[in-house]
Amino acid sequence: MNIGELSKESGVSAKLIRHYEGIGLIPKAGRAENGYRSYDFDDIHSLRFVKRARDLGFSLKEIKNLLGLWKNKSRSSKQVKLLAEKHLYDLDLKIKQLKDMSDTLRNLVKHCHGDHRPDCPILKNLEEPQL
Repeated sequence: MNIGELSKESGVSAKLIRHYEGIGLIPKAGRAENGYRSYDFDDIHSLRFVKRARDLGFSLKEIKNLLGLWKNKSRSSKQVKLLAEKHLYDLDLKIKQLKDMSDTLRNLVKHCHGDHRPDCPILKNLEEPQL
């Protein structure tokens, strides 16, 4: 199949497919006699795997590791679990940081009068160095 068909079947844009090939995330496609890229059903499965991993927030480096583990039938599930646990820890940390930012901003907005006066706790907070 050509790159357009692969894109449709996998849900990954042709531009991203070429990018993934370029960075070595997926193998470069074979070429048909006419010079066009040629793909098979394994490529669909690999790209769906990559898309799902991206949807879960894994980095390209992590996805490369996951792809290697997925294709290695002799690997232990422990390796996969450790990678997923690390990613989950990172996600939880980001969620906490976002919650802290949201709480701080919510408090600042609450205390800003939002009227004709120049006093603004939001701007005051932004000018103060954070330790």
